[in-house]
Amino acid sequence: MRVHLGCDHAGLELKSHLIGWLTEHGYEPVDHGPFVYDALDDYPVFCLRAAEGVRADREQGLDSLGVVIGGSGNGEQIAANKVQGVRAALAWSEQTASLAREHNDAWVVAVGGRMHSLDEMTRLVEVFLTTPYTGEERHARRIAQLSAYETTGDLPPLPESALGHGEA
Repeated sequence: MRVHLGCDHAGLELKSHLIGWLTEHGYEPVDHGPFVYDALDDYPVFCLRAAEGVRADREQGLDSLGVVIGGSGNGEQIAANKVQGVRAALAWSEQTASLAREHNDAWVVAVGGRMHSLDEMTRLVEVFLTTPYTGEERHARRIAQLSAYETTGDLPPLPESALGHGEA
């Protein structure tokens, strides 16, 4: 499996470690930068490219996921989610990492380099990469609603139980 990586200065050390770990575990890491420490770098430059790499691979039918790393992971997740068709999830526990794949079929995981130890972050990434999407109907339905909104801008219809509460 190919794994696209992007980060900012706060994730540079962890990304370097992760590239070695991925290679040792049979993954093909693709590093979208940064490649040198710059305290003033901008995470969108690198995280957008990582998410674009995942999308391009998947459009070609390749097995590919992504990892974006920052101080908290929040901005990096937001950046990755701006790439049309990509679903990125912020993981702060093994459960959130696994649920991102199982329920949301997330393609990119965001982790906070200042929030976790090297071992914890590596474990979150490992859980994310090794957890399959369940494909259950309820999850597929929800993902389809998000994809349709992303494409058309039309909100999904409200269920009957919600009608009469201010919106039609």
